[in-house]
Amino acid sequence: MISPTILQQAQDDVQRALQEDIGAGDLTAALLPAGQRVQARIVAREAAVICGAPWVEAALRSLDPSAQWQWQVAEGQHCQPEQVVLTMQGDARALLSAERTALNFLQLLSAVATKTAQYVDAVAGTKARIVDTRKTLPGLRVAQKYAVQVGGGFNHRIGLFDAVLIKENHIAAAGGIAQVLRAAEEKARQAQFVEIEVETLDELRQALDAGARMVLLDNMPLPMLHEAVAINAGRAVLEISGGVTLDGLRELAETGVDRISIGGLTKDVKAIDFSMRVQDL
Repeated sequence: MISPTILQQAQDDVQRALQEDIGAGDLTAALLPAGQRVQARIVAREAAVICGAPWVEAALRSLDPSAQWQWQVAEGQHCQPEQVVLTMQGDARALLSAERTALNFLQLLSAVATKTAQYVDAVAGTKARIVDTRKTLPGLRVAQKYAVQVGGGFNHRIGLFDAVLIKENHIAAAGGIAQVLRAAEEKARQAQFVEIEVETLDELRQALDAGARMVLLDNMPLPMLHEAVAINAGRAVLEISGGVTLDGLRELAETGVDRISIGGLTKDVKAIDFSMRVQDL
């Protein structure tokens, strides 16, 4: 069941995208006979995890409330090259005007879900969770974080408003690790979590001694990560971040950390190739 929040977000995203694309009117679609109804299908040109159904449906519904569609591959399921993933019927002008907006969301969100699923599969059998970051496309954060969940990953904080993540500059400005963690105690009630980033084992010890319950190990080499897990001894949730790719991911997960956050899930995304084909009824 897709939440009402996601459905509303999809509607809002689609309205902006349609306005951007259609503006005062689709000059090319206007060449078609008014009232002509057609059937169409969307075909995947490569293997992927399908994601973006709420956005595709919002695009179709916005331009033709009477349009009908049926997903041949459900949200979160895998498709194969040349597989039909969606069939639809509706007003020809409306479907063609909605085509690019629908495909743009489908190709982006399926790409995020597909990439996330690859990372999740790579750490299967360990306790490490794959987590996203705030490195998202402006205006599409909620959509991309939804796609991470569809791919089997987990969301980090949504924005600066819902959790505390203390980084190097915050520590420097506050005067030290102990000082900034004391200040964070006042915000803990408003935050889903309080996390502090460390770059050395000494900083990790300082953070743990100051009561840290979630620690981000930033850009630590593999031997140092093993030592960090031993020092922590289960006291805090440990997260790895910094330049994580599929290469070596399994080794990182096997250190015993709890979370691995990866900006590339949403930042470095290659769109999945889909196409729409229209036929007369």
